[in-house]
Amino acid sequence: MDRKQKRAVAEAGRLLALAVAHHRGGRLAEAEGLYRQVLTLAPDHPDARHLLGVLAHQAGHSEAAVGLIRQALAAGHQAPEVHTNLGLVLQALGRFDEAAEAFLRVTALRPEQAEAHQTLGTLRHRQGRLEEAESHYRRALALKPDLADALLNLGILARIQGRPGEAEAWYRRTLALRPDHPGVLMNLGNALHGQGRFDEAVACYRQALALAPDYPEAHLNLGNALKSLGDSAAALEEYQRALALRPDLAEAWNNRGHIFQEQGNLAEAMAAFDRALAIRPDYAEAHYNRAELKRFRAGETDLATLEALVAGAAGQPPGQAVFLHFALGKALEDAGELPRAFEQFLRGNALKRRHLTYDEAATRALFRRIAAVFDTDLFERRRGAGEPSSRPIFVVGMPRSGSTLVEQILASHPEVLGAGELGALAAVADHLSCDADRPLAYPEAVPTLEPAALGRLGRAYLARLPPLAAGQTRITDKMPANFLHIGLIRLILPNARIIHTVRDPLDTCLSCFARLFVDHQEFSFDLAELGRYFRWYRALMAHWRTVLPEDAILDIRYEDVVDDLETQARRLLAHCGLPWDRRCLAFHQTRRPIRTASAAQVRQPLFRSSLDRGQRYRDQLEPLIRELDGPEPTTERGVEVRKELAVGDTVIVP
Repeated sequence: MDRKQKRAVAEAGRLLALAVAHHRGGRLAEAEGLYRQVLTLAPDHPDARHLLGVLAHQAGHSEAAVGLIRQALAAGHQAPEVHTNLGLVLQALGRFDEAAEAFLRVTALRPEQAEAHQTLGTLRHRQGRLEEAESHYRRALALKPDLADALLNLGILARIQGRPGEAEAWYRRTLALRPDHPGVLMNLGNALHGQGRFDEAVACYRQALALAPDYPEAHLNLGNALKSLGDSAAALEEYQRALALRPDLAEAWNNRGHIFQEQGNLAEAMAAFDRALAIRPDYAEAHYNRAELKRFRAGETDLATLEALVAGAAGQPPGQAVFLHFALGKALEDAGELPRAFEQFLRGNALKRRHLTYDEAATRALFRRIAAVFDTDLFERRRGAGEPSSRPIFVVGMPRSGSTLVEQILASHPEVLGAGELGALAAVADHLSCDADRPLAYPEAVPTLEPAALGRLGRAYLARLPPLAAGQTRITDKMPANFLHIGLIRLILPNARIIHTVRDPLDTCLSCFARLFVDHQEFSFDLAELGRYFRWYRALMAHWRTVLPEDAILDIRYEDVVDDLETQARRLLAHCGLPWDRRCLAFHQTRRPIRTASAAQVRQPLFRSSLDRGQRYRDQLEPLIRELDGPEPTTERGVEVRKELAVGDTVIVP
C-alpha cells in the first residue's frame, strides 16, 4: 500500500468515526454525508455500507437499507451485528422468512446470544410455526434466565394455544422483573380473563391504566372483561375510551358490534363490523361476525371477498385463518353450495383442532367416574339434604340443541331472569377438587359430604347468581355442559328445575361442527371425536333417568318447539311451577342480552330451515355417523349393558 492509499485509509477511518458520533447523536443528515464521503474514498468499505444501511432504515428507506447491508455482507463484513441489523430491517418489512435466515446466521456465529433466539421465536410465531417459536424462546431463557421478553412471549404463546394457567405463570415471572410495566400487567389480565377470573382481570387492567392512562389496548381489554362480567354498559364506555385514543382500533369496533348483537341491535352491530373492516379489510374475526348476521347470495361481492381472503389465508396466523374458513362456509351454505361449504368447515375445524389441547381419554374417564359416583344409593342416602331454594332453572344439553331458544322462552316470562351461560356450578365442583382439606377430587369427593355440607354448597351456588329484579322469582342458568353435574344439582339444590334440550343428533353435531366455538367445546372440531362425545353424553343422560325420579328432568325437543310452540311453552312453565303467560310465545320480541352463538336466531320468529340440516350433508358426515351409530354403554341398575342406537333415535321422557 503506497503513501496515498494509506492517507486515504486513515482519512476514511477518521470520517467513519466522526460519522458514527453524529449517528449516535441523532444527527442523521451529517452522518449520512460522512458515510458517503467514506465510500468515495473506499467504495467497498463494509462498515460504511452497513451503517449507511442502518441509517437508511432509520430514515424510513428500509428497502434501500436491505441493499446496503447486503452489500456490506458481500464485501466480507460477516459480523453477527450486520446479520442482526439485516434481520431487523427485513422483519420491519414483513419479510419474515428472510429475516429468520439472517437471525439463524447470527445464532450460528454466536450461539450464546439469547436475544437472537428470542427474535427468532418472534419470527416463527408470526409465521405460525409455534413449536419452533417455543423452542427458541426456551433456548433464549436457558442462555439468559432473566430475559423478560422471552418470558413474556412464552406467556403469549401459551395463552393463544389455550393454556391460560401456564400463561399466567410466565407473566408473573415477567412481572417480577418488570413490576411497573403496563404491557405485562395487561397480558396477565388476559391470562386471568382466559381462566374466567374476570374480577382479577379487571384489577390488572385498571392497574395497567393507572400506570398508562392513554393505553388504548388496556381500555379495550378492560371492556372485554367487563363484558364477560355482564356489564355491557361499562364495556361500551371502555371501548369508546379506547376509540377516543385510537379511532382506528378495529378490535374496539368489532367488540362494540358484539355487544350490539347481544342486545339485539343488529343494524348497529352490522355497522360496527363494517367500520372495523373499513379500517382493516382483512380482519378475519370481523368478517366472521358480519357473516353471522348476513344472508349471502350466489355471485354477490361479499361472497367473492371472503373467497379471495380464504385463497390468501395461508399467510394469515392460524387463529385468524380459522375465522375466514368458517365465515366462507356459512356464506357458501347460504348460497346453496353445500359441498364447498362443508369443505370450508372441514378446513376450519382441522386448523382449530391442530392448535388446541383436547384429552379425549380424560374426558371419557370423567363421564364414567360421574356415572359411577352418582348412583341410586347416593341419592337415597342424601334424600332431604341440600339447600331447598327453587330459584334456579337449569337448561342443559349439547351445545346447539336449542338451549338458547328454550331460555329465551322462559326469559320472556315476567318472573324469570334469563342469566345465560353461568360458570357458577362448575366453580362449586372445582372448589371440591381444590379443597386442601379433602383428599378426593370431584366427583369422588361428593359421597363424603355430610348433609350440612351439601346445603352449604347449594347456598354457595346461589351466592354467585346475579340479583333478581322486582317481581322476578326464578333465574335460568343455561350452561349446556351442566348435564355433567345433574347429580350434583339434585344433591345441593333438590328443588331446582332441570330442563334438558334435545335435538336430532345429526343436526346437533353438524351445527356444532359448522360453528366456530372460540372457547371451550374442544370435542367439537373433529367429526369422530364429536360423535364419540355425543354418545357419551347420551349414555350419561340415560344414566340420570335411571337413578333419578321420572319428573326430575324435563326433555324439550327442538323439533317439537318448532312444530308446536305453545304446547311446549306450556310444558316448560308447568314444569317450572310458573303460571302461563302468552308473552312466552313472542320470545323474539324480548329485549335482553344474549351471549351465545344463537343470539341472532332467537331475535326472529321460529323457522324450519334448520330442521334436517344434517341430512343435507349426510354424505360428508360419514365419520360422525359411524361414531353416533357405535356401541353405546348404558347403565341399568348398576349393570353396564351394550346397546346399538341409530342416528336420529332420541329417548323422550314426557
